[in-house]
Amino acid sequence: MSVLIYAEGFEGKIKKSSLEALAYGAALASKLNTSAIALATGTFQASELSALGKYGASKVLHVSDQRMDETPVAAIASAIAAAANAGAAQVVIMPKSALTDSASSKVAVKLKAGVVNNVVELPDLTSGFKVKRAIYTGKAFAVTEINTPIKVLLLRKNAMNAIANGNDCPVEAFQPSFEATDFGLKRLKVEKAEGEILLPEAEIVVSGGRGLKGPENWHLIESLAKALHAGTGCSKPVSDMDWRPHHEHVGQTGVKVSPNLYIAVGISGAIQHLAGVNSSKVIVVINKDPEAPFFKAADYGVVGDAFDVLPQLTEAVKALN
Repeated sequence: MSVLIYAEGFEGKIKKSSLEALAYGAALASKLNTSAIALATGTFQASELSALGKYGASKVLHVSDQRMDETPVAAIASAIAAAANAGAAQVVIMPKSALTDSASSKVAVKLKAGVVNNVVELPDLTSGFKVKRAIYTGKAFAVTEINTPIKVLLLRKNAMNAIANGNDCPVEAFQPSFEATDFGLKRLKVEKAEGEILLPEAEIVVSGGRGLKGPENWHLIESLAKALHAGTGCSKPVSDMDWRPHHEHVGQTGVKVSPNLYIAVGISGAIQHLAGVNSSKVIVVINKDPEAPFFKAADYGVVGDAFDVLPQLTEAVKALN
């Protein structure tokens, strides 16, 4: 018996969200008196994978097939299901992402497992297997009981702290059997989002709206983001007007973020934008309109002109570094 954790990567590096999933899986394995096994697919350096032991993995299964670098969803689902069967996994854990949103349902079908998305806490095992999950784009929570022998959980970003306090673990080659259709889709083109810190992985996000008045003023957002080592985002109207690229659009129809700190500058707070940010741990709103709806969702608010507030805030942050 075991707990299997899928360690998703990007360009040969394990994502931070995967480290959180691994820490979650290790904590759950401890409650179940079993071991936590990680699975990685694609090209990684051995040291990158063995370091997963520091986050609780007893060992790492590695599918080194280079075709997996193309992130074929069907093939990844087959690999996860095969690893779960090989290790008699009771629970399969994945970090929530665009990839795992697609792969998890396929894994659940292959394993005849119940699947729960947006998990935010360790399961309650006192009477069955009950998990707490976020619903209604983070506005509420629900407790779901899973009765199937195998459970599949997608962990919400920032639901678990990833702390390296263990030792490196062994890495074993794993070669699952694939079906002909697993590689039926071919990736033709990749357009990468620019920036040092990508929004889905950012701990801090600074976003701007129409209150910035034009793209020529975006250096104010970028300067604060650089001082905070943060990712940059924007509201939908800003991306629609081509002030900023679409991949920076944060909201219901854009990127959904879950940072520790979200700073909204000159954004009114339409419901579509709130749906993409309301799982942030702390929200700070800067707006010169004291009646802006965003203030109702904010933990902290600054009523003031962004052109006055941002330079002072940026200098204050720099002084602390």
